[in-house]
Amino acid sequence: MKFLYDLFPLLLFFAAFKFYDIYAATAVAIAASFAQVGYFWFRHHRVETMHVVTLAVIGVFGGLTLLLHDDTFIKWKPTLVYWILGALVLASQWFGRKTIVERMMSAQIALPAHVWKRLNLSWGVFFAALGAVNLYVAFYYGLDLDAETRQGIWVNFKVFGLLGITLLFVVVQAFFMSKHMQDKPEGGESGVNRPAD
Repeated sequence: MKFLYDLFPLLLFFAAFKFYDIYAATAVAIAASFAQVGYFWFRHHRVETMHVVTLAVIGVFGGLTLLLHDDTFIKWKPTLVYWILGALVLASQWFGRKTIVERMMSAQIALPAHVWKRLNLSWGVFFAALGAVNLYVAFYYGLDLDAETRQGIWVNFKVFGLLGITLLFVVVQAFFMSKHMQDKPEGGESGVNRPAD
């Protein structure tokens, strides 16, 4: 359910694009992002970093898209979100007692410190790479095609391509973690490594 909740603005963006155009889709995504953050605050009395970053970027760049009637800004939005998240993740590699990935997952999974560092670094690099790939598809892929076709390709890639790549990366990360998982005693401290099967 949380997965679907996080996808809520993206799915509405896609539906609005298919039925109307990129500008209607952008307006819907802005409204959906505000609704998402507001609902989460109402339910939990806190906000999630990912939601706030997304809301801030889509508020500014979606607003510019609508104001100037130029889809360049909304095409930059995924890249900026990924690069901001990547910068935050990579910064935690060197600042603070724990990396962001460890802080998010250590309550459920016990891993050696060096593995947390590797996971965190891989997520930071992954976010940076996704941002670059989005720019390529948005502005350089299919230059021989007409603008409307290229816009449709980018929207499909934004919704299905980036999501698919992310899910594949999560699966790879899960396999990597499973090789290094430790037993987690009731006290919460890491135990000895699991014996290999």
